[in-house]
Amino acid sequence: MRRSFILCFKDWFSVYILGISALYHDSAACLLNNGEIIAAAQEERFSRKKHDASFPHKAIKYCLEIGQISPQDIAHIVFYEKPFPKFERLFETYLAFAPFGFKSFMKVMPIWIKDKLFQKDMIIEHMKGAFGEQVCWEKKILFSEHHLSHAASAFFPSPFASAAVLTLDGVGEWATASLSKASGNKIEIIKEIMFPHSIGLLYSAFTYYLGFKVNSGEYKVMGLAPYGEPKYADLIEEKLVKVAEDGSFCLNMSYFNYATGLTMTNKKFHNLFGGPPRRPGSEITLKDIDLAASIQNVIEKIIIKMGKNIAEITGEKNLCLAGGVALNCSANAVLAKSKFFEKIWVQPAAGDAGGALGAALCVWHMHYGEEKAVTGDGDGMKGAYLGPEFDDEEVHNQLRFCGAKFQKLADNELIEHVASALANEKAVGWMQGRMEFGPRALGNRSILADPRSPSMQKQLNLKVKYRESFRPFAPSVLIDDVEEWYDWSDDSPYMLFVTKILEEKRMQITQSENMLSGLDKLDVCRSIVPAVTHVDYSARIQTVDNIQNPRFHALISKFKEKTGCPIVVNTSFNVRSEPIVCTPVDAYKCFMATELDVLVIGNYLMLKDEQGFHL
Repeated sequence: MRRSFILCFKDWFSVYILGISALYHDSAACLLNNGEIIAAAQEERFSRKKHDASFPHKAIKYCLEIGQISPQDIAHIVFYEKPFPKFERLFETYLAFAPFGFKSFMKVMPIWIKDKLFQKDMIIEHMKGAFGEQVCWEKKILFSEHHLSHAASAFFPSPFASAAVLTLDGVGEWATASLSKASGNKIEIIKEIMFPHSIGLLYSAFTYYLGFKVNSGEYKVMGLAPYGEPKYADLIEEKLVKVAEDGSFCLNMSYFNYATGLTMTNKKFHNLFGGPPRRPGSEITLKDIDLAASIQNVIEKIIIKMGKNIAEITGEKNLCLAGGVALNCSANAVLAKSKFFEKIWVQPAAGDAGGALGAALCVWHMHYGEEKAVTGDGDGMKGAYLGPEFDDEEVHNQLRFCGAKFQKLADNELIEHVASALANEKAVGWMQGRMEFGPRALGNRSILADPRSPSMQKQLNLKVKYRESFRPFAPSVLIDDVEEWYDWSDDSPYMLFVTKILEEKRMQITQSENMLSGLDKLDVCRSIVPAVTHVDYSARIQTVDNIQNPRFHALISKFKEKTGCPIVVNTSFNVRSEPIVCTPVDAYKCFMATELDVLVIGNYLMLKDEQGFHL
């Protein structure tokens, strides 16, 4: 009877489902209307607190505004994981390792019991506080499972009717990895690997040891790896992680402290690699660089084995990826090159923020029983352009509030002006349309530059992004030109795969340059687009077409017309330790606080040398 009522209900009315992820890192909210993704955003973009873990009040408010609905219209609120199994995992872990970890136990357990264990009550209180008590929130709240949310976020928006699904991250309730087979409205989990054995936490342990921040510095380890040699890979496989032929793995926990301690690694780990963790901000040594290369090498080998195994046991031709490890675009590329699958699709918000989306999709497809629709028109993520946008009046008013000096240009004039600025090696802040969901800037909240400049990579890192000089930048390339520049024949709209620039676009390297090691490699010009060519000739490419982002496509096309180069540097519009900009005010503040030359918001153009110094 209830099933019949649900079917009748959704046929006659819009069913709005609100997905939430919160309380650990990268809190987010997502709104579905009858299974269509209406809006999705991370809380950090509104709060301006990097990786904000708090309850996503502002992101929820945004979702309701875009959906033009009231809180009463929400059919379900679904949280991306289950609190009681997670508490059980924490408690059983402390018991298993007792008496070690008592200090951590005394710190963590009161927080869990007070704030996290009874999450249904917490969600109710937050919703009442933000939206009033007139709604019976108790009857609307559901819970998904962490890795099921990841799997749903990967499969249901993908362009595939059926697929194998691999999710990899630090840890959810118990699982750290899951292998699934998905089709229609079903996801069948075939195999899971359980805590404390986790390649996400293994990678984070090296992130910590190399002096970077866990849950954000993993990108730095990945960017550092190509400068080094995997000299420690054999040692890691011998001492730290045992890997079976099917890709299942087991960590030697005597080297790690994360299960019960307040750090990722312990003295035994430090002794294995010859000393304590690198101090954040201190000099990066050759050993550090080689350790980054080594852990990247080991992770790639594990993922290859897992990919081969899931292809064999599912028989699927397509693979979907999610979880924080799926943001490792170098590993994704190795898996793609293996040809175990015809197609691989990665959720652009693969980390915990995407869990909000996956949880909502679980309810629509697995609770309501709605079949996945495959249209042949690409995926269901709408280019990941799911965040706020601002019309001309809002942009104008916010820029006036900032005291900005600006001019409004027609579309063609704007594109002409910005393409000329890029060709003259100006760094451009570029804010257009709806903000991206996930960690990548995909042409709507981006800093753009000329990839042909030999000095641009270092200048952007040191004078605009204020981050480490070794960090690489990504190319956004016109999709029709990608095969003429890169060893890549597919689309890559979400900047989640690495590939190599073609031989004919490379520069000849001298013998002395070839002998350089470590970060000294940074100063070698390796291709005719050196600003987006890493030391191993790789690039994390984004392909740009005229359908998902016509304005960005038009800009790159005009740049190509002027220079012959169908590529621009694309990095996120933010500085170190700040979230990507959301509003025109955010963009103008970032513009004025950096050495950006030009700012474009919608059709409004600002030049740095015309601005005052007040906000």
